[in-house]
Amino acid sequence: MTLERTVPATAALSPWQWLLIAAGLIALQASILFAMGRLPICACGYVKLWHGVVQSSETSQHIADWYSLSHILHGFLFYGATWLLLPRAPWQARLIVAMLIEGGWEIVENSNWIIERYRAGTVSLDYFGDTIVNSIYDTLFMVLGFLLARKLPVGLTVALAVLFELVMALHIRDNLTLNILMLIHPVEAIRHWQGGPPII
Repeated sequence: MTLERTVPATAALSPWQWLLIAAGLIALQASILFAMGRLPICACGYVKLWHGVVQSSETSQHIADWYSLSHILHGFLFYGATWLLLPRAPWQARLIVAMLIEGGWEIVENSNWIIERYRAGTVSLDYFGDTIVNSIYDTLFMVLGFLLARKLPVGLTVALAVLFELVMALHIRDNLTLNILMLIHPVEAIRHWQGGPPII
């Protein structure tokens, strides 16, 4: 009796098949958000490549904003987590897992309960949920972070993550760490500090 190394079935998929799966997930995410009543684009009637004013009604309404850095960080974290938890899976399969998690979070994040949680626990009083275009690009920024983490040395990836968190904390007084903290357990002192002007 011979022992043969089993090859995951996913390893046999072509690049085009992986791309079709990823595109299908993006389309599914957009469809669910549309069914939830999310606006396709900003209510202002146009789409900007970048919106840099955090405390405004147009945050999370356009293609990119300061929180896009947090989604790149999601990609870093998902790459590391799937590398540890799914070591035998091809990187494409791990990326699909990351997209499922990110897309799932985007749907939960745009539920009425989470939106009200953000408004009650943070300084985001003008936040009424993401547009579909912003949500889709949030997922694509996560994909970018995942692909960067795959190519960059671990030390450089960690350094970029720390840099992103510091820049966001000092410029918009928010970042991924604070966002998670304020969603789970709001701290009034942090909320008051977040209402101040940019430090840099």
